[in-house]
Amino acid sequence: MAPQDTSVVGSFTFVVWISAPPPLLLLMQSTLPRLFSLVVLAGAAGFLPACSPLSKVLKSAQSGQQITVEPTVLESNGENVLFEVTAKVPVKHLKKGVAYNLGLSYRYENGLREDTVGRMTFMSGEYIYDEEQKDKLLIRKQFAFPYSPRKSPGELVALPDVHELKPNGKRVKGKEIKLARGIVTTSRLVVRQDTALNLLPESVSNNMSGTRVLPFFFDAGKAEIRNYLGTNVAALEDFIEANQRTEKVMIVAGHSPDSLDRHDPRLADKRVQALLRYYKKQVDTDSYLNKVRDIDFETEAYHRRWDLFLNKVQESALRPAQVDSVLLLINDTPGTYATKEKSLHALSFYDYLEQYIYPVMRFGTVAVRYTAPKRYDSEIYVLSKKIVEKQTEADALTPEELRYSATLTPLLAEKQRIYETSVATTGLWQAYHNLAVVLLLRSEKEVNPKVQKAYLRRAAVNFTLAAHRNPTAESFYHVATAYHRAGDKLEALQNYDYAIKLGGSRPMLNKVFSDKAALEIEVGQLDDALRSLSYSGKSYQNIMNRALIYVLKGNYQGAANIYQEAIALRPDDPLLAYCLAVVAARQQNEPAMAMHLRHAVALDRTYANRAVEDLEFRDFAKGKAFLEALR
Repeated sequence: MAPQDTSVVGSFTFVVWISAPPPLLLLMQSTLPRLFSLVVLAGAAGFLPACSPLSKVLKSAQSGQQITVEPTVLESNGENVLFEVTAKVPVKHLKKGVAYNLGLSYRYENGLREDTVGRMTFMSGEYIYDEEQKDKLLIRKQFAFPYSPRKSPGELVALPDVHELKPNGKRVKGKEIKLARGIVTTSRLVVRQDTALNLLPESVSNNMSGTRVLPFFFDAGKAEIRNYLGTNVAALEDFIEANQRTEKVMIVAGHSPDSLDRHDPRLADKRVQALLRYYKKQVDTDSYLNKVRDIDFETEAYHRRWDLFLNKVQESALRPAQVDSVLLLINDTPGTYATKEKSLHALSFYDYLEQYIYPVMRFGTVAVRYTAPKRYDSEIYVLSKKIVEKQTEADALTPEELRYSATLTPLLAEKQRIYETSVATTGLWQAYHNLAVVLLLRSEKEVNPKVQKAYLRRAAVNFTLAAHRNPTAESFYHVATAYHRAGDKLEALQNYDYAIKLGGSRPMLNKVFSDKAALEIEVGQLDDALRSLSYSGKSYQNIMNRALIYVLKGNYQGAANIYQEAIALRPDDPLLAYCLAVVAARQQNEPAMAMHLRHAVALDRTYANRAVEDLEFRDFAKGKAFLEALR
């Protein structure tokens, strides 16, 4: 029977019959839909059959596959999240020219963001044979990615695939594997109580005479004046160029007890002469008011002065018993200068002497007595405005008067302009310091994080310039604090270290070591932090941070005992209660966890939201005790 009509769709021809089709056609009608479906499925799969060689390798690799992550819940460690992945797959999956791969990614912000972490590829040279399971291949690899608060919570996932090891080779992807949750942020519970950085008090006196003292430091065994950290070359040059009438200059220098400085008996004299020559050369070159022949120069070299060494030891962060042991060794033990110094090497804390005391014994000091013209207070404000607006010369006011004018306005922007002008025209450390403090105050009022950080970094730079002109422990502590606030942690650590080397009062050194320890916890240097805490006192900050170190090291009972010491200082501190809840959670003590968490939430409701997102409480998050504690 002939067909009534035909139509073509794509490459298929459809025939419409008027009457019943023949038996052969009935068979075709029953099989054609099935053949059509297979064609469509093959097209959707890229014409790669389900039983292709790559698919077989993928199935073989994933049968009996074992992937573990340590820690099981990711934790922040300083500025990074560190973890180790161990993957085992069957040996039988190996096939020449093909590799099984696990691509690791971290997803956060409800899956909207994804960062590639790394990959583990089972190809020659990357895997070893597992000793315990002989039929398995093993790859153990460490990974890290930068921490930021927005990455918590999130999850680590593996994206498996099998691909041909040739350019533009085929690839078959497997199903995504969830490996670990993240991120536990307990290491961020560092306590740091900022010390307020205040403007230096400014005053004006008609008596403008004074003495300028500029310390210098030398490298071990050398007498050359160095032009980097720990020198006052720029400050000395600025002072001479300022042309203050100079009456007398006193130059002294010494050396440290160590062998590098001790080997040359005339090293202190050479350091004195180096400073003297430099000063005279600068006066000849840059001063029009002063002449070398009119200045009274006095010099002295300190040789083998144990009294200078012992003064530095008594101003250090060493414990009283340690200070006494040094005093006893130097004052009451017979022997030569060299043998006494060698005896110091046997002390358990000799590394402190070598790192923080010896460098500042390699010093030189230039003290200048000078006079300056007088100025009456009535002109100061008007003249300062004209100087800032460049309507008159900067020397219309003395440096002290110009800085004093900044106290006459409440506007931070105006204070900033005055101190910037003072810095540009005088270069004195007081101007740099007060400019830095004003920049800090402006950062506190700024809502834009980028602008705030820019202010903080500018403040740190100006504190640095102030500290180089006035190198004291307090000055470099200010530098470290500004960098710490700005998040420039390496710079902060270096400046905390330098503040300690300069020495100072015990309360000042206690604060420096306390904040240094807090920063060391933040960057993951827990052992260094414990060492810093050993040189500081038992403040609330130090007790809390020592306990946190114990938590991070897994000594939960020790941490709980230390937190009890903090309760005596601040019984109603919500952070303390929250930390105790974390310790109890890690000990799997649900009643104690609920009790402390309830206390923290009662003191500060913000801790309820924090606890909900904190993975420390993941094992209790759906329990009745946890939910009731948040009410």
